[in-house]
Amino acid sequence: MALPLASAVFAAEPDFDAVQGEAVAVLRDLVRIDTTSPPGNETRAARYLAKLLAAEGIESEIHGADPARGNLVARLHGDGSKAPLLVMGHTDVVGAQTAQWSADPFAAEIADGFLYGRGTVDDKDTVTAGLMTLLLLKRLEVPLARDVIFLAAASEEGGANEYGIGYMLREHRDAIAAEFALAEGGRMPIRHGHVRYVGVATTEKRIMRFRLVARGTSGHGSIPLDDNAVVRLSEAVARVGRYRPPLQLTDTTRTFFQRLASISPPDEADVFRRVLDPKTRAGAIPALRAIDPLYDSMLRSSISPTRLDAGFRYNVIPGEAEATLDVRLMQSDDLASFTETVREVIDDPRVEVISRDGGRPKGPPSPLDSDLFHALERAQAETFPDAVTLPLMLAGATDMAQLRAAGIAAYGIGVPTPEGESRAHANDERVGVEALGDFVEFVFRSVRHAASAE
Repeated sequence: MALPLASAVFAAEPDFDAVQGEAVAVLRDLVRIDTTSPPGNETRAARYLAKLLAAEGIESEIHGADPARGNLVARLHGDGSKAPLLVMGHTDVVGAQTAQWSADPFAAEIADGFLYGRGTVDDKDTVTAGLMTLLLLKRLEVPLARDVIFLAAASEEGGANEYGIGYMLREHRDAIAAEFALAEGGRMPIRHGHVRYVGVATTEKRIMRFRLVARGTSGHGSIPLDDNAVVRLSEAVARVGRYRPPLQLTDTTRTFFQRLASISPPDEADVFRRVLDPKTRAGAIPALRAIDPLYDSMLRSSISPTRLDAGFRYNVIPGEAEATLDVRLMQSDDLASFTETVREVIDDPRVEVISRDGGRPKGPPSPLDSDLFHALERAQAETFPDAVTLPLMLAGATDMAQLRAAGIAAYGIGVPTPEGESRAHANDERVGVEALGDFVEFVFRSVRHAASAE
């Protein structure tokens, strides 16, 4: 476990109860701005944020490769003694199957202490926290050693290179150039009413797209054929779905499990310690998956079959069948080598394996011994004193990949959610009202520790 960190004494503190109410109002407004991507229409959200900033004397700019897909940038200037800090979130959201929600996903209704709506945890909550942090720094007239830059990015859910963070790094890099960045991607599980740990994403996997294509003889469904493409594809999917790539322990995951063991019940702590031991690691994986499948995914590249496509009539054997695999590679794994491994696992030359890079670049892990990581630890000790800060291997993919590849050390954070609950991209996406207030407080404290000249 990390040693306790001394907290700074600042000249003024926000009224966080009032801040929570303001943050909830902002997030509700953002949710009601439908920025489903595609088409995105993120400029609508950018203009809303620009209006809030302008009301408090903070200038902003909107940049976009497409007028409808704007990226908002605002900056508070420091004394220049340290390099800037970027605080960012993305304003676009994935689509919602409205009929499967218990409420309108864009109505931002509050029930039982939760705010429901698409984007409440991915990622308009982080946008809200970044906005509120900038406003609070300005209101309190906090002297800054670093410039603090706020970016509300477009197109993270698809087309980030064309319209979002890739476009900003390519066309407006000076506007967001920084030493450090805070973005989405962490987690704060709530157990028994308290945040158990603050998981800060310091690295992430690379997303890849795989297709399996099986071919056979087409014919009438009443005459079974030995080379049925659907059967061949099903067998290939079953083989690759059962395959588990080799385990890999990195500095991030080693520290994660060491610190997690120190705060866990004895039975769980034993599993985490067995994972750290090369002699017992493999045998501990079933128990680790039972605790949380994410923990297993953090330790290896992963493959998940996600789509099947074959045929057009019930009584016609198709000549071709196709499957889609969601593949997430560890930074150390090579796409060409991994593709060949998948072919070997399937072991059927009549099934074609087609792979391509998902567009997120390789980048080095963000260091654990940095001003910003230590600032996050201090903010955790103040906001969630019963918790511990853990570096996290992010199984998903975010805009932090482009930032790290550009030389910006990026750290992913996430709003507190009930342990085991993951509603990003899911039906009835929601955030706790109090959790949002705590998240804003945590982000503000983190930025103040990292950027303040006080």
